[in-house]
Amino acid sequence: MFNTILLRSSTTLSTSGIARKVIVMSSHEMWSASRNFNVEMMKNYFSMREFSSNLKCMSVGYKNPNSETVNITFVDPKNNIKKTVKAPIGEHLLAVAHANDIDLEGACEASLACSTCHVYIQDEYFDKCGEPEEEEEDMLDLAYGLAHNSRLGCQVFVTKELEGMTVTLPKATRNMQVDKKK
Repeated sequence: MFNTILLRSSTTLSTSGIARKVIVMSSHEMWSASRNFNVEMMKNYFSMREFSSNLKCMSVGYKNPNSETVNITFVDPKNNIKKTVKAPIGEHLLAVAHANDIDLEGACEASLACSTCHVYIQDEYFDKCGEPEEEEEDMLDLAYGLAHNSRLGCQVFVTKELEGMTVTLPKATRNMQVDKKK
């Protein structure tokens, strides 16, 4: 007897504009299908590896050409760079920065476990970013150069109201993992 969880989801995914029907099978079904190999039947089945590698829309920095965007300017004072980018609505500032080759660290990969994506939000836009959660405030306490307009880039999500906002990167970050080793 096979001891597997049967996932019976038939979903249509759009990857780069191509709609695909994906059916997730248990290992028993995969084994049965391979014994009675039917090319037409197998065209609708994808292994988990193919499934995950084709989901470009789930990766950080994926730019859906149909999504709405707003202009956000990033200022990096330590490298003397000012760059205006098109930020997709719904994406967080850390992902926007990484997708546009802006040097904003994100040591914990947006899991709210560090303060390396600390940024300064332009004062007139600060309230439009929403209230920080308690967990974010706890992490901000560890940030280098904390100011009244400090936020974590992984916790600020782009909305239409942020059109034209300027985000300034701090001159330094405090990475506890790296700093402990010094």
